[in-house]
Amino acid sequence: MDINRMKKKSKQTAKKPPKAKENKNLFQRVEGWIIGFLIKLIIIFLLFTVAQVALLKIMNPPVTVPMITLWITNLFASEKEAMPRHEWRNIRDISPNLIRAVMSGEDQRFMSHHGFDTVEMDKAYKELVGNKKSRPRGASTITMQLARSLFLWKERSYARKGLEAYYTVLLELFLPKTRIMELYLNYVDWGTGVMGAEYASQKYFKISAGKLNESQSAALAAVLPNPHKWKPNNPTDYIRGRMDDIMKYMGDMHL
Repeated sequence: MDINRMKKKSKQTAKKPPKAKENKNLFQRVEGWIIGFLIKLIIIFLLFTVAQVALLKIMNPPVTVPMITLWITNLFASEKEAMPRHEWRNIRDISPNLIRAVMSGEDQRFMSHHGFDTVEMDKAYKELVGNKKSRPRGASTITMQLARSLFLWKERSYARKGLEAYYTVLLELFLPKTRIMELYLNYVDWGTGVMGAEYASQKYFKISAGKLNESQSAALAAVLPNPHKWKPNNPTDYIRGRMDDIMKYMGDMHL
């Protein structure tokens, strides 16, 4: 009898305690809730960003993420940066000279690629590997720059790079090249407090964007890599060299 009781007791003690089962079930419920929440978050993000880009086909965004971040920064900054001034112009009201100049200086394969210029990316990679001390070559396309101008913050990071690539794909999927160029010319940063071709033309040359000649257009395009450092109406020798290069290829650029 004692032996049988001992066996029965040992079987009971060998069973998993009820508390351990409860903890395991609780962990599984929490894990399931987290996974479900993340899936919903991803779906919401996808729907929101797709709607953001799709709406660009029929409407012009009243504000951009860089504008919002600058406004918030100014709330807490002792020295406030000027908010960008902006005047919308349809692409038919912008000088073809400027369109060709921007394509020549920023993205010569704009009409043939799908958001990413693999030729320039390959060149940039080879230059970086071949000469690690040199300044990295830029390989951003007009579509990539538009993604930054509309949807992303200024500070560089891997997160911004990833979102830039994601928005670039969406822009190329939903918008024709003409619309991408139109949005780019209206929202690109052209200096402190200056956004878009129309206000840049008025500020630097005292004329409308529709009246820009080849030289003025080349000057505006030449400063785009660093519009807060260079001025199109007061070009340095380096900018004049860039203008010459841009004007050399402008005749081959067509939208």
